[in-house]
Amino acid sequence: MKLLQNYSLKNLNTFGVDVSSKYFAEIFSDSELIDLFKDKLFKSHRKIILGGGSNILFTKDFNGIIIKTSISGINIVEESEKAVIIESSAGTIWDDLVAYCVENNFGGIENLTSIPGSVGAAPIQNIGAYGQELADTFLLLQGFLIENGEKKTFRKDECKFSYRTSIFNEELKNKCIITSIRLKLSKGTKANTKYKSLGDYFLKKEITNPTIKDVRKAVAEIRRSRLPDPKVIGNAGSFFKNPEISYKTFNNLKSEFPDIVNFPVGKENVKIAAGWLIEKCGWKGKRIGNVGTSPDHALVICNFGNATGNEILEFAMRMKKEVTKKFGITLQEEVNIL
Repeated sequence: MKLLQNYSLKNLNTFGVDVSSKYFAEIFSDSELIDLFKDKLFKSHRKIILGGGSNILFTKDFNGIIIKTSISGINIVEESEKAVIIESSAGTIWDDLVAYCVENNFGGIENLTSIPGSVGAAPIQNIGAYGQELADTFLLLQGFLIENGEKKTFRKDECKFSYRTSIFNEELKNKCIITSIRLKLSKGTKANTKYKSLGDYFLKKEITNPTIKDVRKAVAEIRRSRLPDPKVIGNAGSFFKNPEISYKTFNNLKSEFPDIVNFPVGKENVKIAAGWLIEKCGWKGKRIGNVGTSPDHALVICNFGNATGNEILEFAMRMKKEVTKKFGITLQEEVNIL
């Protein structure tokens, strides 16, 4: 176990914000996690669990302990003719898990290709993209409760998954260290291409019966064309969630904005594309100092230089305020702000 002081987090958050943590602990095994729990520093300081740093904005130095889980590994727990149960340690890179599953023809998470971050972070946000989300294949996870050091199994219904959130992002935020997850994946399942940009991609390529390998390749290409690489330009992907509104509110907006981009959610609500709202307010490709939105995707806020976390946050709040003023919709941050 590594336990370091005054540790720079610049290379551990995809915004590339230059902050530090009073203490930094990197865990490589369950036994090291138990040792950390017994340490006096652990019990006396505020704690934050860090995955790949792809969904967090630091606005200041952290006066506590940052815990990074680097336990990695992928195993087949159970396999039949039609399905397989996969267990992956929390420190595994998420896209490495997707690659492993696709190469072995295990279907169910291929649409989640190229999402940055670790496996342990995936349930916290219930990651989703291109018509799939983690909850679709999720079975259970193993966690370590910070309060009492207890190991606990959380099954799907206990995780309270919903759109881009879970119990680990609400009641148990920074109270549970996820150590592994299990997914049930399918063999030979038809690829999910219902999402419009995927359907358009295969139509253009004249691919009529795409495989999950085709989907992985397509998603990777689409994401590369729309989203800046955080290794080159600091960003955390989508900064805001797509808001849900009632059909009544939607119909009122549609009468004024006929081209409003929307996705039905059940019988009562409609999901509105946050990127469309931001773009209509004139913020797509807008830049103030070292902070700006991507010219290709208004929902992605970028650190074009050495912007501070507060500069990025101020930019985001100005954008949020204008969306509320124009549409009467208050955007909710997808990125965790500290």
